[in-house]
Amino acid sequence: MTTLYYCHEDFLKHQPHFSHPESPDRLRSIERALQAPEFATLVRKSPPLGPAQKDQARLIHSQAHIDRVLRPIAEDSHQYIDADTYLSHGSANAALRAVGAVCDAVDQVMAGKADNAFCAVRPPGHHAEPNRAMGFCLLNNIAIGAEYARTRHHLRRVAIVDFDVHHGNGTQAAFAHQAEVLYVSTHQMPHYPGTGHPSETGVGNIVNIPLMAGTEGAEFRHKIVTLALPALRQFKPELLLVSAGFDAHKDDPLADIELVEEDYRWITEELTGIAAEFCGKRLISALEGGYNLEALASSVAAHVGALLRA
Repeated sequence: MTTLYYCHEDFLKHQPHFSHPESPDRLRSIERALQAPEFATLVRKSPPLGPAQKDQARLIHSQAHIDRVLRPIAEDSHQYIDADTYLSHGSANAALRAVGAVCDAVDQVMAGKADNAFCAVRPPGHHAEPNRAMGFCLLNNIAIGAEYARTRHHLRRVAIVDFDVHHGNGTQAAFAHQAEVLYVSTHQMPHYPGTGHPSETGVGNIVNIPLMAGTEGAEFRHKIVTLALPALRQFKPELLLVSAGFDAHKDDPLADIELVEEDYRWITEELTGIAAEFCGKRLISALEGGYNLEALASSVAAHVGALLRA
């Protein structure tokens, strides 16, 4: 079993100019946690950066959108796309390397060089729509990875599971009319961004699983077992992608769900089981949210530990 771990110092250079929950310290906390001896077998990879990443971004996003979010920003300057979503001098390279990480992971697992991968990337991606950046997100890393797997590797069934506490409106928008991609999301509702009602089903390929504020691990697991896992088994994916947000943790400041580290270990084990059953173990996880630094680090450690043991 080989688990790849993607990270890069460019991800730290996407920098807010004042206190912001989506900060470089998130990756620093993860890196410290993954220095523990139990993670010594992780295979560390540097994500690529070059013209190919812009081509990959165009699989989901319009050229106008790409030009907007990758526009040059002067050093020590910032521009805000909305109240939450910013651009800094290092944002363009960070966003492109995040895309490169997920797509390179697709290539590696499809070539049999690894069974799974965790991409510790920022900015996150699942709120980015084809023509709109929002919710801290510039380019939709996981959606791009799914479309890359379909076009480059000719996969017919790609599944995305999103357990971030916020609904991945951008991922849903990208695939609402693509029956070849299954999107399954658990998320707090009502909550930002306001999408993710169970009635939003796309062409039968969207499974939204809202959680009420205060939901604890037992109810979360029940909904995974009764709604998410049956949908995945019926779909029979050839590749499983995960939008791994850890902001449903009980200590996260941006939401009101009561998960703990053991819940993240459990869902990772369930998803690696699905990957083993249908995908030849192929699973790629990319970081989304998680804003309490200690909870984020320990939850990622539980997630990556389960990937290593799969």
